[in-house]
Amino acid sequence: MKVLIVEDEIMAQKSLIRTITQNFPDMEIAGTTNSVKSTIAWLKDPANTADIIFMDVELSDGECFEIFRQHDVRAKVIMTTAYDSYAIKAFEAGSIDYLLKPIDISALKRAVARCRMSGGNIDVESLLKSIGSGEASKKEYKERYIVRFNDRIVPLETSEIAYVYSEEKNNYLVTFGEQRYVIDSSLDVIGEELDPDKFFRISRSCIISMKAITSIIKQAGSRLRIIPKPEASFEMTVSRSRVDDFLTWLER
Repeated sequence: MKVLIVEDEIMAQKSLIRTITQNFPDMEIAGTTNSVKSTIAWLKDPANTADIIFMDVELSDGECFEIFRQHDVRAKVIMTTAYDSYAIKAFEAGSIDYLLKPIDISALKRAVARCRMSGGNIDVESLLKSIGSGEASKKEYKERYIVRFNDRIVPLETSEIAYVYSEEKNNYLVTFGEQRYVIDSSLDVIGEELDPDKFFRISRSCIISMKAITSIIKQAGSRLRIIPKPEASFEMTVSRSRVDDFLTWLER
């Protein structure tokens, strides 16, 4: 079976390639793309074929659903994302399955098994239940991280974290005490480890604590800019696709 991986985060892309190669010897990685535009171009090329597409929802130039609007996707699609709010859209677009990052190997095997089945029937009710609030409410979230600062190893409580962000291929954790630490984990992983009642991923490159938000400024195009404390070295904005969820989160 030939596989196309649509993923704009290099680390996540490499991780998925490695997991597929190790667990599914009959699968061949036919190609990788990182945007709506490049994916459509790949699919339109008659030299390219794929039986299964692993497709990240949020790409560098928009949501993957735009691919379905511009091209008739014949391959079976497994969508991957850090956000469970896209579940309904995923199924409406014809996705065989829907995987939350970081991807669990048992969930991945389930998704591949569905793709191998004739017709790729989806048990929508059980899938939505498995990724919904019932399971999330039972989840235990991370209480501390071990970070490194020069020659020191520092245990850091999650309650001390103001925000986490990516910049120039590095991930940084900023505390309320205005300390900044490099952290090895990706934002996809960190976003799953932090309590969603206290932290929100406002964009692909930033996760913020509710306690760090001092004010919010409305900008053109329905975007929101956050004024955090401590002050950030970059403009902190909420992605357009996340604005409604962000406002709902603030009112909890």
